[in-house]
Amino acid sequence: MNIELGKMNRLRVVKAVDFGMYLDGGDAGEILLPARYVPEGCSVGDELDVFLYLDSEERLVATTQTPLAQVGDFAYLQVAWVNNYGAFLDWGLMKDLFVPFREQKLKMQKGRSYIVHLHIDEESYRLMASAKVERYLSDEMPPYREGDEVQILVWQKTDLGFKVIVDNRFSGLVYENDLFRPLHTGDRVQAYIKQVRPDGKLDITLQKQGREAVDDFSQVLLEHLQHNAGRTPLCDKSPAEEIYAMFGVSKKVFKKTVGDLYKKRLIEITDEGLRLV
Repeated sequence: MNIELGKMNRLRVVKAVDFGMYLDGGDAGEILLPARYVPEGCSVGDELDVFLYLDSEERLVATTQTPLAQVGDFAYLQVAWVNNYGAFLDWGLMKDLFVPFREQKLKMQKGRSYIVHLHIDEESYRLMASAKVERYLSDEMPPYREGDEVQILVWQKTDLGFKVIVDNRFSGLVYENDLFRPLHTGDRVQAYIKQVRPDGKLDITLQKQGREAVDDFSQVLLEHLQHNAGRTPLCDKSPAEEIYAMFGVSKKVFKKTVGDLYKKRLIEITDEGLRLV
């Protein structure tokens, strides 16, 4: 049986002791699950989902706590403290996550949060993080097509828009002119592939494009009107912020949908907003 350091593993309880339980780690031997993490009613023979890491004495240990990120993940984590060797990030476990100075772009400051990548250091076999995330992004050609749904982690603001990390693997960009709501570093949101460029770079949009977006929102708008006495005060002249706050779509999609429903004579546009026919 192979175990994975820095990840969740399903392991069997093989021994109970006063200070916890030992789990079967295969070739790694028995791994301690300290008493504070043992679930109530747990007994020898049970299988548990545990996270494996190294304690302060570099011993392999298990916890039933789930960290904010695992090895191979990109995450937005806050600096808990710093010392002469580097910074230590709060990732939801008792032992903080180390970022040596060599893995920092700028000297990290206590209380601030940063996008980092979690990995196992090849020399020391310690779990650590790096703020030099570019080196951990895939340089393979992304396997996406236009319109594919993806999950993004907002990375950093640029003059063009926001750099994002797509599906925990690829680099992408949301252009400024495609933004219809605020984005902040560390946000995780659903998004869509707008374009896969020949060089493998990804253009990302926060909503579906074209006819599909209008068709999807048409049903949402009609249902909203039906549940609100056939009316809404919003119209195609309403501020984009109000449209997003109510419906979660851009003004562009809203206007196209209103025009489409108006042409089909399903709604009327009045001085007071929209009304079902």
